[in-house]
Amino acid sequence: MRANRRADTKPELALRHALHRLGYRYRKDYRLDLDGGRRVRPDIAFTARKVAVFVDGCFWHACPEHGSKPRANEWYWGPKLIRNVERDRVNDAALILAGWTVVRLWEHVPIDEAVGTVITALTATGAPGNPAGPADAAEPPNRIPPATDDSLG
Repeated sequence: MRANRRADTKPELALRHALHRLGYRYRKDYRLDLDGGRRVRPDIAFTARKVAVFVDGCFWHACPEHGSKPRANEWYWGPKLIRNVERDRVNDAALILAGWTVVRLWEHVPIDEAVGTVITALTATGAPGNPAGPADAAEPPNRIPPATDDSLG
């Protein structure tokens, strides 16, 4: 499992490159120390607008469409994948309480759709009266729901 990346996965890199080409600037794998001592590391963080973007892998985050359940060592992998999903939900709740907008994308979402979702979240947090372009910043939080159901079934 040493070769499994925590950051800079191919889907994450593709999204970051597309956003950068459009003029958006962000922090990657940026640690957020939230109230209550919780630490969260979004894949992409727009700190001025308080938008946290996560690109979730289908296996590790139990995608209902493409996530597979391992047959070998089910005693280990079953609870681990459930804990991953539970941790995601707890982190989402902590970020929302801290005033952040949370965007969760599956790795299989087409890049154009993923970019559109992120831009929608950034536009929704744009300052009133200002065009929500790449260089603008604002703070009101909104919640973008996950792309699909988060169940393991």
